[in-house]
Amino acid sequence: MLTTKHFIPCRRLPNFVSNMSKPCDGAKTEWPELVGRTIKEAEEKIKADRPDLKVVIVPVGSVVTQEVDLNRVRVWVDTVAEVPKIG
Repeated sequence: MLTTKHFIPCRRLPNFVSNMSKPCDGAKTEWPELVGRTIKEAEEKIKADRPDLKVVIVPVGSVVTQEVDLNRVRVWVDTVAEVPKIG
């Protein structure tokens, strides 16, 4: 029987651990609960959780830069919400 608790630093937890959307310091970095929500809902939730971040809406398939920006969250969208029309 072990008498000491085993400690795994949060940065070494496996990908399937459900709390991986929060790093060690507790600041949220992912929002899996927003999949299927509207763009407005996603923006509002991200801004409520992390007002320090810039939310960028990106259509799926768009070409984006590969640099990491720790002040940006990209929201990838792939559906047409309204009928496209001239005007």
